[in-house]
Amino acid sequence: MTKPNGFESLKLRSELLENLPSLGYEHMTTIQAESLPVILKGQDVLARAKTGSGKTAAFALGALNKINPTLPQVQSLILCPTRELANQVTEETRRLAKRIPNVRVLSLCGGHPMGPQIGSLKRGAHIVVGTPGRLLKHLEKETLVLGGVNTLILDEADRMLDMGFTEEIESI
Repeated sequence: MTKPNGFESLKLRSELLENLPSLGYEHMTTIQAESLPVILKGQDVLARAKTGSGKTAAFALGALNKINPTLPQVQSLILCPTRELANQVTEETRRLAKRIPNVRVLSLCGGHPMGPQIGSLKRGAHIVVGTPGRLLKHLEKETLVLGGVNTLILDEADRMLDMGFTEEIESI
């Protein structure tokens, strides 16, 4: 028997609720308690919180809750300003998704060859995490199709704009 962690009050899929305690999620953080109910209602959220506050888990849980693993298409797109942040978000999203069968989370960032990324896209990904430049290249090559996306997350949007990614974000 698991003890309540606050996440049970949310309408999260059972696989997510079962996995959270094993990842050390005992209680929702402030940002999670304030944003997750809104995210799970399908409403837009603009949130600001410090590093380590649980933002990634909040938006990743919201995205994972909406994923239909039987549809082999990109359903959530997460944009990050740097490869390092995109890799961190990818890994945390994969950890959270661990008990959902057949969910694929893919990182698309510069600094890695396009070929393997294209192969991974052909095999199907439900959540794509990437940097604006690399995502735009995949869109231009038509190797990334966003017609099935129901969730768009701009992680550190202010930083992406400060770094000059305005045109890329608008194009995506």
